[in-house]
Amino acid sequence: MKFNENQEERRVIVIKPSRTYDMLKRGLDFVLSLLGLIFYAPVCLIISIAIKIDSPGPIIYRQTRIGKNGNPFSFYKFRTMYIHPDYSSYREFLSKTIQKDKENEKPIHGMRGDTRVTRVGRVLRRLSLDELPQFFSVILGDMSLVGPRPPLPYEWEVYKDWHRQRLMVKPGITGLWQISGKSNRGFNEMVLTDLSYIERRSLLLDLKILLRTVTVAFFQSKINAP
Repeated sequence: MKFNENQEERRVIVIKPSRTYDMLKRGLDFVLSLLGLIFYAPVCLIISIAIKIDSPGPIIYRQTRIGKNGNPFSFYKFRTMYIHPDYSSYREFLSKTIQKDKENEKPIHGMRGDTRVTRVGRVLRRLSLDELPQFFSVILGDMSLVGPRPPLPYEWEVYKDWHRQRLMVKPGITGLWQISGKSNRGFNEMVLTDLSYIERRSLLLDLKILLRTVTVAFFQSKINAP
């Protein structure tokens, strides 16, 4: 997907309301998230023990994220960092990345040598297991299983108007961007992918993304296994 800054600055996304889709999506979110918590309960127990042994601090990390229409909500993950890490370098990295022009744009998760991350945290992030507590956010209605990833407040502050359109819908645990090769995509490319999802969203597309996510996660775990 080719990024054209002038064209995208003028782009306005219009969502056609669909009560049927919203109700079915909410039902799917609730049922699958509840089943996910039950299925992954033994895994969550092992992760909790590993986190406690590896470093001091809480098991679950709570963070404020920006949700639908710019509304903040509580976001939950398994803790993957040491307590009281220095966020200044990462915040500067993200702000610069979001404001990069198209010639200099780099992948948004390209920061290397992040000393904030624990040993267990590196494994959890590699296998995306740190995301499991987000099922609670889906059950509470703050998130969906499928949708754009929720940004941090200081990311939201430097968004341009057309960037903010990516949160015209509920943020998700997974999405079209995550299954499209996220490590090779820059910020503007990510936004374009999210806007494409919003324009095309349907229950069938959501199911395809969920199935693709499971497939990607399975093969990723096989590839990264020692």
